[in-house]
Amino acid sequence: MGYLNNQVITVDAILTKKGRETLAKNDGSFRITQFALADDEIDYTLYNPTHPSGSTFYGEAIENMPLLEAFPIETQIMKYKLATLPRGTAKLPVLDLGYSAITLKQGASLAITPQTLNFLGNATAFETSGYAATISDVRLMSTFNGIGINTDAAQAANSATTTLGTNVSRTVIGSQINLRATTVNTLFGNQTSLAATLTVVGLDSGARLTIPITVNRTTTL
Repeated sequence: MGYLNNQVITVDAILTKKGRETLAKNDGSFRITQFALADDEIDYTLYNPTHPSGSTFYGEAIENMPLLEAFPIETQIMKYKLATLPRGTAKLPVLDLGYSAITLKQGASLAITPQTLNFLGNATAFETSGYAATISDVRLMSTFNGIGINTDAAQAANSATTTLGTNVSRTVIGSQINLRATTVNTLFGNQTSLAATLTVVGLDSGARLTIPITVNRTTTL
């Protein structure tokens, strides 16, 4: 990872993990059909409409901020993707998961049905492309999947395999996200609980929400 020279206009584009896998097949199936833009590094509170040198300098601090090179770690980059919304939109879409935090006992199950508020003129809406849910530590779950969306992206995400017992994140796509807490006692060691985060992104609106997840041990140490 490094910094880009923000004194010149630079387009730094990289392939996602799925894109690299497709390219490696070398069978002619590789086609770029989608891309995403984000503004993770930008702190808009630095915009200064009272700058003494006038309007030309209102955004000077923002324009001088360092920009990171692109890298393919989805949990660390492009957290704040840019989205196109209808002209005249007065409110930004926000997600409602029904929970501000999740606490589960070992073996307990939970189904989350995200909703998007203030989207496409509706007070509450479900997104056609579904929701991408990323858990920061998949070890906490014996089941973590998405259902209800049958797009190629959803099928690819939901069929991806990870090795339980390793500290890795996993992303699934669906209109409903199913979780079941692990029953593996050895993961806890001497701890009574394990913690992670769940990040959900609306694939049509770009709205994003991250909440904490805690799994409590039910057996005696």
